[in-house]
Amino acid sequence: MSLFRRNRASGPSLRPELDDVELGRVRRQLKSPGLPGQSAIQADQVERLLRETGTDWDRRGHRFAVLAETAAPSSLAKNWRLRRPQSPDAQIFEAWVELFRGRHAGRMDDPRAAADNCYRAAETSPEDPMPWVVLLGILRLIRAQSRDVVAVWQEVTGRDPWNREAHLQMLRYLSPEECGSRSAQLNFVDTVRSSAPPTAPTACVELTALVDEHARTTAGGGVEALLVRRQWTHGRAVSALDTALREWSRPDGLEHAAAAADLNLLAFALIQAGRPRESGDAFRLIDNAVTAWPWNLLGDPLQQFTYWQSRTAA
Repeated sequence: MSLFRRNRASGPSLRPELDDVELGRVRRQLKSPGLPGQSAIQADQVERLLRETGTDWDRRGHRFAVLAETAAPSSLAKNWRLRRPQSPDAQIFEAWVELFRGRHAGRMDDPRAAADNCYRAAETSPEDPMPWVVLLGILRLIRAQSRDVVAVWQEVTGRDPWNREAHLQMLRYLSPEECGSRSAQLNFVDTVRSSAPPTAPTACVELTALVDEHARTTAGGGVEALLVRRQWTHGRAVSALDTALREWSRPDGLEHAAAAADLNLLAFALIQAGRPRESGDAFRLIDNAVTAWPWNLLGDPLQQFTYWQSRTAA
């Protein structure tokens, strides 16, 4: 994380780019008011930023995701793809933008066109897992059959075994709210836990499942919601938190692109488990890069982060 780390003096803020300073600079430029001819300049900046990652699939995926979310309200992705119709990055980027829009709308306008962009990019760059990562997200959103999802999952993991985005897509696809069940999710978590290194980019999978279960119980109301903290006293939850505290809170514990997001998750989970004092190391390593989720489950993310950070420091 240190290569990308910002100055702590700026204070807590919502930073989708986390500690990737160059990504943050381009993201802010994409959000600035448009000027004549600016779209071509922005596309060049995005293209350069993605090219710089080379075969660092983890950093590349993080930059794709952040830039696609930032560009979703604009026509940048379409304009770039029209300017560079043979560019696999432009094809992936447009598909990712459409996927992001679809997630927020609950449906995609043209999932087939987005999927075709992914297939074309995969043909041009067969070693790149990114087209398959986006395709996995598309299949999840349209509630595709499990055999189709598993086939794409195998394409991703064959190229990048611990791809963070793909694992989170599968976790949510297997949830009871989507196309699976609680037992299917737990089986998936067990498989990841038994095979992945504890500080791999997939480190967040088990805690994500636990926080999702916490949110599901809270939203259901009733007595179970009132007693939701008991979920964190079960052996599985205690083990997951203890492992994360031991492995993640070391200065060299997490090195992947979304490490600060995982530390936000750990701090939040410890608070929900009634262990806020133990979250101090996580808050210190976050370096004030606040993520919207999961803090938005409590209210305003920045307010909640700042409140609990101050409680830890007191």
